[in-house]
Amino acid sequence: MCDMAGLDNLIANTAYLQARKSTDGDAKEIQRRRRSLSLPKANHEIRQAIPADYESTCEVQPIGKKMFREFLETVPEYVIVKNFLDEVSRWEVAEDSTKNSIVDSLFTNFLKSGSSSYLAFISSNLASKCQEATEKDYENVVELAKRESKTFLQDKPFQEFQKSRFYDKFLQWKVFEKQPVNEKYFYEYRVLGKGGFGEVCAIQVKNTGKMYACKKLDKKRLKKKNGEKMALLEKEILEKVNSRFIVSLAYAFESKSHLCLVISLMNGGDLKYHIYNIGERGLEMSRVIFYSAQITCGILHLHSINIVYRDMKPENVLLDDDGHCRLSDLGLAVEVKEGKPINQRAGTNGYMAPEILMEENYSFSVDWFAMGCSIYEMIAGRTPFKDFKEKITKDEVKRRTLEDEVTFEHPNFTKEAKDICTLFLAKKTENRLGSRNSDDDPRKHSFFKTIHFHRLNAGLIDPPFVPDPSVVYARDLADIADFSEVRGIEFDEKDKKFFKKFATGAVPRAWQEEIIETGLFEELNDPNRLDTGGCANGGEVKSGVCVLF
Repeated sequence: MCDMAGLDNLIANTAYLQARKSTDGDAKEIQRRRRSLSLPKANHEIRQAIPADYESTCEVQPIGKKMFREFLETVPEYVIVKNFLDEVSRWEVAEDSTKNSIVDSLFTNFLKSGSSSYLAFISSNLASKCQEATEKDYENVVELAKRESKTFLQDKPFQEFQKSRFYDKFLQWKVFEKQPVNEKYFYEYRVLGKGGFGEVCAIQVKNTGKMYACKKLDKKRLKKKNGEKMALLEKEILEKVNSRFIVSLAYAFESKSHLCLVISLMNGGDLKYHIYNIGERGLEMSRVIFYSAQITCGILHLHSINIVYRDMKPENVLLDDDGHCRLSDLGLAVEVKEGKPINQRAGTNGYMAPEILMEENYSFSVDWFAMGCSIYEMIAGRTPFKDFKEKITKDEVKRRTLEDEVTFEHPNFTKEAKDICTLFLAKKTENRLGSRNSDDDPRKHSFFKTIHFHRLNAGLIDPPFVPDPSVVYARDLADIADFSEVRGIEFDEKDKKFFKKFATGAVPRAWQEEIIETGLFEELNDPNRLDTGGCANGGEVKSGVCVLF
């Protein structure tokens, strides 16, 4: 008898894997679509709508940053500043063996008076420090010079940039970015999983070929379960996030039946899958240290923007094609606001900190407790307070979490691993690593002694494991339960207003990264490119009417 479910899964996986590969046919189709594209004109309205914010325009937004750098290249004085900051960036991520030679050249070429590339704008106080600096002062002096250089760029250079053709080009891209987005903007592939309000599927942007995951939130299910506030909060938090260790939000749009969050596609599967389904339970220590370092950086970024994650667990840590990991599923994340204590019970059983279980006021410390649980699980192939496949009640897990001290029976626990888990799993927050004082940085622990965090943050450390590109690290379609239809729900004007607030289109940073990464930026910026008069959103022009595919 033909296994129809298996056949459906095979077909879906084949189409999905094919979409992930770059083939000649795919490239021709993308090129055909791109020939119909052109940058729209920038008008007065867009110029007024974009705030004159140096940090946002020239540092955060990738296209703004590229256009500002191109502008700097046209003014000799500004080129020197750009070159200095580039050298500082190179020094910050350099191997220890080359750091000294780079910093020596920084002082010789930029910070010593009389040099051909001297930073003439620096303050007299800093100039004196540069002349008197010895090796032990170098790091501090370079940091001061970096700050003054950025302050310099924010003044006259930024003002001149806003009057230049480079800024006009940036505004054209901003108009392009703000084009309406709907389901016709993408191809849709197989379902990868499901959440509380709908499915997660793989999608591909038609104009660029970029693959993403699309989290589809059923509008009726959201309303029935009063999930609107939580969905909007997750979306707004994802918009704020700017870390290579957390999934990025690229688009937010609506279809007739769903609200959709388009986020980073992580093809390598989640850490829970790797812990329990590949080889012996648990992971090699090199992988545990590497993933833990990246997760720690992701959590620290969330804390730096006053966000408590509240759902740290291996199942929510996803691997990309190259083996780097990112935190995902921020549905339980919450913003810390002054004067508004957090005490709701939230999280996953077995990872919740004592203060959550006791329904006390809590803050960032709960994420570090869950981090300890996750490191323990990566090593031992079980959680600290429940053995693998052990059948116990939630109340017993709670009792163990509150009362029992963690034990380390697995032979793979090193001295450093035992110590960091013990510190993360401290019952009292004042004793917990990451929460003991305002300068309690987990990255300083000896468990991470092999990690160069500047290079890790720059993506310059090779992962110890690379996922197999021919494998779909997702459950079979037959194992992903379908959602039942929600009946008896009608939408009113309040609902429609909420849907509009949610569906804001492209998210600037992620969208601009996609445009640059896929080559569309260079194509549309080519001065020799013929203007087809086509639509920015990739439609076709027929009789003066823009038609979306």
